[in-house]
Amino acid sequence: MRRMKITVAYDGTAYAGWQVQPGAATVQSVMEEALARILQEPVRLRAAGRTDAGVHAREQVVDFADSGRRDAETIVRGGNALLPGDIRILSAEEAPSHFDARRHAAEKEYRYFLLLSRAASPFLSRYAWHIESPVDLDAVREALAPLVGEHDFTSFRGQGCTAKTAVRTIFRAGVTRYDEVPALYSVDVAGSGFLRHMVRNIVGTAVDAGKGKHPPGRVAEILAARDRGAAGITAPARGLFLWRVGY
Repeated sequence: MRRMKITVAYDGTAYAGWQVQPGAATVQSVMEEALARILQEPVRLRAAGRTDAGVHAREQVVDFADSGRRDAETIVRGGNALLPGDIRILSAEEAPSHFDARRHAAEKEYRYFLLLSRAASPFLSRYAWHIESPVDLDAVREALAPLVGEHDFTSFRGQGCTAKTAVRTIFRAGVTRYDEVPALYSVDVAGSGFLRHMVRNIVGTAVDAGKGKHPPGRVAEILAARDRGAAGITAPARGLFLWRVGY
């Protein structure tokens, strides 16, 4: 058997997340159906991260095993010919037999997009959280700072999370401005791994600091509380992108 590694981008708006779910259209189920037709055999995909309903991916990494009937270029071209336009295979390559897209990922970077303007954009409504009220981005940056490092992130853990431990390591957390699109920013968080809704809960809490709902320095107290009720709201799914996976 051959182990293949593919890089995928998708708009998650129409899907109930990455992972296969009974009676629901998911990115995984749609891709497995398309690839099975190309490869002429059943295929099971493993992803670097299981994105939730409505969440997007600029660079999701996936692996699967097959018998090697089709070369990498055929997988890319044939897969994209069968997939809907909101899912694209960007590249494909053979990987070592032991490769595991999730377990071997050393870093995952998420970007959460914010549109800070009086009027919403019809072009960004599926990809950014529109906030009309003023947001102090320096306060957002200050709120993110205590999260860098290894911590117990129970306060930012979403309901239904099945992870055995809430301890995770954040490598970087900051804010990026996009000059080419007025009022567009992103909250960027990179780490070794994430809990269910963790990034969205971090963004909701940091934005609350930016709105003046609590001092930025209180985030350290929220983190130490290990209580989801101490943190802010869960930011809407539409603004979140799995941006990059590093190995």
